Amino acid sequence: MVDTVGFIFARGGSKGLPGKNTRPLLGLSLLERAIAQAKAVKRIERLIVSTDSSEIAELARGAGAEVPFERPAELARDDSPEWLAWRHALQFLLDTEGRLPKTMLTVPTTAPLRAVQDLEQCLDKFAEGDCDCVITTSVAHRNPYFNMVKLDSLGHATVFAPLPATVIRRQDAPAVFDMTTVAYVVNPKFVMSAQGIFEGRVKAILIPLERAIDIDTLRDFELAEFELRRQGRTL
Repeated sequence: MVDTVGFIFARGGSKGLPGKNTRPLLGLSLLERAIAQAKAVKRIERLIVSTDSSEIAELARGAGAEVPFERPAELARDDSPEWLAWRHALQFLLDTEGRLPKTMLTVPTTAPLRAVQDLEQCLDKFAEGDCDCVITTSVAHRNPYFNMVKLDSLGHATVFAPLPATVIRRQDAPAVFDMTTVAYVVNPKFVMSAQGIFEGRVKAILIPLERAIDIDTLRDFELAEFELRRQGRTL
């Protein structure tokens, strides 16, 4: 039985940055970077790319990943929950091979500054047990208890997450973290039975900010390019 299968979910359409997954970033596309990073993790026994795009599929196969199916169009829209694409990929394995892997590691293309050690850490944390999913986080850019507001129907601003009057310093507020797209490790059986990550027991890995950039726009892409050069990295 295969213990760990890596998955990369890369659809063809992207409104924020057209052609994002195949766009070269210092010589390697976001897709090729994700594949190379995943293939460097020895515990990943198979690496499968889920896509609706023939261009992405060809690029993925050339980089050494499997593309055993085409993702349905209804699971590749802007508003399609990726959770359903996860479930579709696992159902394919169940239908064609009669079983699920023990561990599912998803490696999003949008976090090209991840380190291989980040993926290893996620797998280590999951292997500790007592969880259905491991997510990656970074220290929050802004504290919702002090720096975020909401507006009512009249345009009046109030604190988004008010604290007791006795808490007057930011340092005394609960610590908060941003979710990143560096990686997700999940129990495949949990994916098939639940509707989302936070229905289960979730553990988290803390990722340094310089490795947690999530690319959605051209500005994000340019920032990632700058940071890769600053760090002197090729992968």
